[in-house]
Amino acid sequence: MEIWREIKNYEDYEVSNLGRVKSLARTIIYSNGRVVSYKEKFLKPGVCRCGYLSVGLYKDTKVKTKMIHQLVAESFLNHKPDGMKLVVDHMNNVKTDNRLENLQVITNRENSSKDKKNGSSEYIGVCWHKPSKKWKAQITINGKKKHLGHFINEEEASKAYQKALKEL
Repeated sequence: MEIWREIKNYEDYEVSNLGRVKSLARTIIYSNGRVVSYKEKFLKPGVCRCGYLSVGLYKDTKVKTKMIHQLVAESFLNHKPDGMKLVVDHMNNVKTDNRLENLQVITNRENSSKDKKNGSSEYIGVCWHKPSKKWKAQITINGKKKHLGHFINEEEASKAYQKALKEL
C-alpha cells in the first residue's frame, strides 16, 4: 500500500514509501494578480551524474534539485542530513530503487565498507592483501589512510582496527 507524506519545507509536494514524488493541486496568485490553478501530478525523476534519481522542487519561484532517496529517508525514517556522518544506504545497491523497505540510515564508515567483493573482509577497516597473503588493517583519519599492520587472520586485523578507533 502506498503511503504519502508531505516533504519538509515543501508543502506543495509529497513523497511516498514507494519512492514516488508528486506535486499537489494548488492555486497560485502571482504578484501581477494572475491566478493559476495547477493539478496534482507525479514528477518525472531525472538521473544525476552519480546514478541516483532526483526531482526539482519549486519554492518561491526557485527550484532545488533533491535526491529522492533523501526525501524518502527524511519523511519516513526521520533522517536529518548532517554532512557525511549518517548517510542513506540502498540495501540492494540499486541506486534507483527508492522504496522505503530498501533504504536504511547508516554511518558513512559503514557504508564505505559494506558490500565489498573479491575476498575483502566482513569487518570494517580490514581487507585481503594479495602480495603479503595476509589480512591488512587500516583506518582513515581526516581523509588520510593509516596502515595498522598485516595479520594472519581477519579477526586479529579487526581487533587492531577497533583498538585504533578507540584511541581516536
